[in-house]
Amino acid sequence: MTTVGIATGAGRGMGLACAERLTGMVDTLLLVDRDETTVTAAAKELSATGGGAVVEPFVLDITDAEGLARLAARVDELGVLRAVAHAAGISPTMADWRRIFAVDLVGTALLVEALRPLATAGTAIVCFASMAPLLAGVDADPAVAVLLEDPLGEDFLDRIRDALGPTVEDTGAAYAWAKHGVHRFVRREAVRLGPLGARICSVSPGVIDTPQGQQEAASHPTMDALVRQTPLGRTGRAEDVAAAVAFLLSAEAGFLSGIDLLVDGGVCAAVRGRSGR
Repeated sequence: MTTVGIATGAGRGMGLACAERLTGMVDTLLLVDRDETTVTAAAKELSATGGGAVVEPFVLDITDAEGLARLAARVDELGVLRAVAHAAGISPTMADWRRIFAVDLVGTALLVEALRPLATAGTAIVCFASMAPLLAGVDADPAVAVLLEDPLGEDFLDRIRDALGPTVEDTGAAYAWAKHGVHRFVRREAVRLGPLGARICSVSPGVIDTPQGQQEAASHPTMDALVRQTPLGRTGRAEDVAAAVAFLLSAEAGFLSGIDLLVDGGVCAAVRGRSGR
């Protein structure tokens, strides 16, 4: 049976680095990105230099439920779902708080919901979260936790705004809460997928040198301070995160599910250690 992989946000940065890894892990790889020009060029490049997989571009906004249904149907046509690296997302300088939640958390849940019927023994999914909620010390009370674990619930955005208050309209706060929601959603989803023999984990990148990371650094000088405090003494590379994702998707990680893997060069340990958290 043909094995199928998906890499979202695959036009550049960490999504593209994950796609490069996946070309050696599956027979057919679908590159998902909302930018048609970028993802088509990436698919052409990987087809020429990749690890032997057939690579197809798939233009999609991750918040488009109908488009996600088309993606799932295409996977089903091609073979059996083996690996998903879900890197698509936006950061605080890119949108308002509602769009951040819609893409980073609701979009993650929509993607997993669309693919869940295709999950089988050996299927593995990795969703991108962030170190942001760990640095911010985000900790949801029970009422907020229930909302975050069900981002497809009715009127989710209005209800989370009511629960968290006006501070969540700050895009940095919204980003941290949305990514905390990814952590929680993944833990809940692991319980759903386990009986099928499928797994799901999250990965939390630190300061990574990508176009999106550079945009954030230009607007947030505090990111330079984080790099200076990183025990390994450098920013991360997209390849650092992709290597961690590839491990989580591999058979070697076959007993890992519902966990988050922090890939930050040790900066959370350094910052939280100094603050006593």
